[in-house]
Amino acid sequence: MIALPLAEIAEVVGGQTHDIPDPSVQVTGPVVRDSREAGPGSLFVAFAGERVDGHDFAAAVVEAGAVAVLATRPVGVPAIVVDDVQTALGALARHVVRRLGATLVALTGSAGKTSTKDLIAQVLRRKAPTVFTPGSLNNEIGLPLTALSATEETRFLVLEMGARGIGHISYLAGLTPPKVGLVLNVGSAHIGEFGGREQIAQAKGELVESLPSEADGGIAILNADDPYVRAMASRTKAKVIFFGESGEADVSAENVRLTDTGQPSFRLHTPSGASDVTMRLYGEHHVSNALAAAAVAHELGMSADEIAVALSEAGSLSRWRMEVTERPDGVTVVNDAYNANPESMKAALRALAAMGKGRRTWAVLGKMAELGDEALAEHDAVGRLAVRLNVSKLVAVGGREAAWLQLGAYNEGSWGEESVHVSDAQAAVDLLRSELRPGDVVLVKASRSVGLESVAQALIESGAEGEVSAR
Repeated sequence: MIALPLAEIAEVVGGQTHDIPDPSVQVTGPVVRDSREAGPGSLFVAFAGERVDGHDFAAAVVEAGAVAVLATRPVGVPAIVVDDVQTALGALARHVVRRLGATLVALTGSAGKTSTKDLIAQVLRRKAPTVFTPGSLNNEIGLPLTALSATEETRFLVLEMGARGIGHISYLAGLTPPKVGLVLNVGSAHIGEFGGREQIAQAKGELVESLPSEADGGIAILNADDPYVRAMASRTKAKVIFFGESGEADVSAENVRLTDTGQPSFRLHTPSGASDVTMRLYGEHHVSNALAAAAVAHELGMSADEIAVALSEAGSLSRWRMEVTERPDGVTVVNDAYNANPESMKAALRALAAMGKGRRTWAVLGKMAELGDEALAEHDAVGRLAVRLNVSKLVAVGGREAAWLQLGAYNEGSWGEESVHVSDAQAAVDLLRSELRPGDVVLVKASRSVGLESVAQALIESGAEGEVSAR
């Protein structure tokens, strides 16, 4: 974080200082909520959770070097006491962002946010120091913590914004007002909570509504291939840039193909030129993500050649998102178990089909959460797609939703042992242990709550240890 005295922080967050002998002492280190991350110069934010109360660690973090604790009550060590630490954290982030000279880029969408955010960061940091959201910490706590990790040297701040309801993105954009706003898509993720795509579009479009006008430097970057996103152009006063395959796209791809290993290759077109890209990531869905990142980079002053080189060298920065591991016996494990929704599940299956040409392919799939009334139809559709893509074997893991996956495959024409429903991760591992052969490609994917990463990890470990067991 940029260095700030405790007195200034207390004023910004509307708090009272307690047990602080010298309010001019500065916070020069990170702002953290995990006591294990506290160190010299840091500020510890004491959240009171259901199981753990951060206030109980106040003395330990100060001993570790933290200069103070942001708390809701006096804790016997230097503290700034506020009514609500989350509100105070947001106020501090807003204050620091205003002080920074960085360009703030925010993005949202139903699918692909984290992968696209990682691409944007890897492209922009070739131009100047860049800070970006780690993983998918995109909520009212993770977002301000990321913003507060920026320093005086930071020139680009890339923030992923998630939403679970109307008003969430407006709130986040109020904490960290963006100059560039990117909307990727409007899909089915969380449709059970929102109530429909129209409501999801309303929520995602809050990002472009928050942007400054074109005269003040605001830039809205929209997916021309998604009608819900394309329509958001009317909701902003910012300059509008489109990306995608549509004829009206300012940034587009030509000659898209997949390499023999399932990695996308294409010719990137921007308003200032064209250049060839071959990505290290897997799956054709990353072309759209790359075009979104290219549109951001182009608007921030990078050439087509610079962008193409950066996209071609970019890798996966976040865990369990199409992580590809080649075992010594030739089995390929694709761990995409961080999360799942209908759009990302279908994209992952298509990537599996491309990677597995001439090889046996396995789709180990589980529940997609928060789909509401659409759950049966969406799981059924994924099962059917697995058959249409000639996936060799579908292993549906879990309860009712997994049964729907298997039923979709059966109704589409799966026969014999081409699809199977197993009860849990260990059952999936046992099946794979007995049936995998060298050269097979295995995709593991489900919503995070299912915990299928244990299956992928067991398979990876078995390549070295010769035995498979779920943890």
